[in-house]
Amino acid sequence: MARLKPVTHDDRLTVVEHLDELRTRILVSLAAFGVALALCFWQNHQLLHWLNKPLHGKEPITFGVAEAFTTTLTVTAYAALVLSLPVILYQLYAYILPAFTPSEARAAKPLLLLIPVLFVGGAAFGYFLVVPAATKFLLHFNADEFNTQIRARDYYYFVTTTMLACGAVFQMPVVILALTRVGITSADKLRRNRRYAYLVCTIIAAALPGVDPISMILEALPLIVLFELSILLAKAFGRPSGEIAERWASAEGS
Repeated sequence: MARLKPVTHDDRLTVVEHLDELRTRILVSLAAFGVALALCFWQNHQLLHWLNKPLHGKEPITFGVAEAFTTTLTVTAYAALVLSLPVILYQLYAYILPAFTPSEARAAKPLLLLIPVLFVGGAAFGYFLVVPAATKFLLHFNADEFNTQIRARDYYYFVTTTMLACGAVFQMPVVILALTRVGITSADKLRRNRRYAYLVCTIIAAALPGVDPISMILEALPLIVLFELSILLAKAFGRPSGEIAERWASAEGS
C-alpha cells in the first residue's frame, strides 16, 4: 500500500497516481471500519441495551436459529459506520480538496468540518427524542385490541434508519451554506421563499422513517429550525468569494 502524502492544487498527478491514492484511502477507510466493527461487536450487549431503552423493559423477540446473530451483526455494522465516519470523511475530504482552487478550498473546509458534527447531532436527536416518542405512541396505540410483539430485526431497523435519517436531514445548513457560497442562492432569496421551504420540510418529515404523527412533528420541527439557522449562516458567511462571484457575473453577461 502506497504511503499517503499531502496533495496540493498545483500538483499534477497521472491517472495511475490518482487511482493509487484512491485505493490507499479506501483501504484506510476499510481498516478504520474493521477496527470499529470489532470494537462494536465486542460491546454488542451494551449497544443492544442502549437501543432497547425506549422499550421500557420489553425484550424484542427473534425467529429462527440465525436471526439473533445476523441482527446483532447488522446493529454493530451501523454503529461501526458511525464510529468510523470521521476517518472515512477525512479520507474523502483529503482526496477531493486538491481539486479546488485555494480560495474554494478555504470556503469548503468549514462546511466539510460541519458535516460529521451535524450528523452526530442529528443521530443523537433521533435517539433521544424521536425514537422514544414514536415508540411510546406506536406501542400504546390500540393497545387493548392487539397483543403487540416486538420483532428485533424490525425494531432495530426502525431505530437505526430513524437515527441515520435524522443525521442526514441535519445536513441542511451545510447544503444551503454551500449553495450560497457558490452563488446559486442567497439569504434574501431563502427569506422570500420561506413558506415554500416550510412545505418542503413537512414533506421531507412525512417521507422519513416513522409512520406516526408524533415522529412527523418531531422531525419537521428541527427541519424548520435548521432552515432558519441556515438563513442566518447564509447571511453571515454565505457571500461568494471574489473569484466565484466573477465567474457568475461573466456567465450572466455572456
